[in-house]
Amino acid sequence: MAFAGRSVMDQKQEFVLMALMEGSNVSGLCVRYGIGRTCAYKLLSRYRAEGLAGLAERSRRPLTSPRRSPAAVEAQVLVARAEHPAWGGRKISRVVERDGGGTVAPSTVTGILRRNGVALGEHGGGARPFIRFEHAAPNDLWQMDFKGHVPLARGRLHPLTVLDDHSRFAVALEACADETTETVKPRLIKAFRRYGLPRRMAADNGPPWGDAGLGAGFTALGVWLIEIGVTLTHSSPRHPQTLGKDERFHRSLAIETLGRPFADLDEAQSALDAWRQVYNLERPHDALGGKVPIDRYTPSTRSFSETIEPFSYAPDDLVRRVQRKGYVSCLGRIVRIGRAFANKHVALRPTHIDGCFEAFFRHQKIVTIDLNASQP
Repeated sequence: MAFAGRSVMDQKQEFVLMALMEGSNVSGLCVRYGIGRTCAYKLLSRYRAEGLAGLAERSRRPLTSPRRSPAAVEAQVLVARAEHPAWGGRKISRVVERDGGGTVAPSTVTGILRRNGVALGEHGGGARPFIRFEHAAPNDLWQMDFKGHVPLARGRLHPLTVLDDHSRFAVALEACADETTETVKPRLIKAFRRYGLPRRMAADNGPPWGDAGLGAGFTALGVWLIEIGVTLTHSSPRHPQTLGKDERFHRSLAIETLGRPFADLDEAQSALDAWRQVYNLERPHDALGGKVPIDRYTPSTRSFSETIEPFSYAPDDLVRRVQRKGYVSCLGRIVRIGRAFANKHVALRPTHIDGCFEAFFRHQKIVTIDLNASQP
């Protein structure tokens, strides 16, 4: 639907920034955001002429400004810190420069804060940045997890987070009441409709996307992701560093948003929506050289299909239908594939080792079968 819900202005801003990226498909974005092309080009024209003020009637700081006195820069630093108490010198210096205040060193920002009696605390900056491995392009990998659970005045909040590995763009930040497939799936569909499909998603071994009892076993949600064309991988057991960027995102989320109480899920979602907007479009990221995630993110060219597309295996594959309890027959032996694949067809492909097969469900390898091993 067209720019509906709690954050119409946020959606408009996100739309125009993506539409103005080099090589963007405006028509495709119109479909994903549920607006007509006339509306889209009107927004783009107003944005080019007036900036954010052209999208809505609200006060915004200009993106550029004339030279300011040191007192004005100091005031800018204090305003930025008041708005974002967890930001340190590096982030605030980038914001001041971006908003037209000129170049100010992070150490100068720290000095301004100290002179004005602002307690830096454990989140006040000065931590040394560190380099992480990242995928080469947006949508190569999305990391997905829950940020634990948070008590509400009524019930519990389970924040669902989905982060693009390359850009750190938060494609989903949802206030969930639980961690079930029924809750997660429609929220992923919402993200897929808006941003397209990633090539791969990484998650931990817990439900609803993993079966810890099977050691990264597949669940119904994982099977569905494979069916729509997404490769699903699970982190190594007891190795959360595999999802390191999402874990780091959780730290920022906890510090900057989850520290205050929420009455219910609606209030929590409003807060998460507001923070996601700041995180994606305004908050400088040290690992991105001070840029914001949307500077490096573009929507996927792989659109989400509302129906499961048919799939054909290769002519020389051994195709087997998985039985209700998760087993198939392979050269007279009964081998386990997994209950999540019940009634699905899998392909068994021989490897270079005699008696060893790899089982594939559609495009994804799901298990290696060794007929030489003794049966349980």
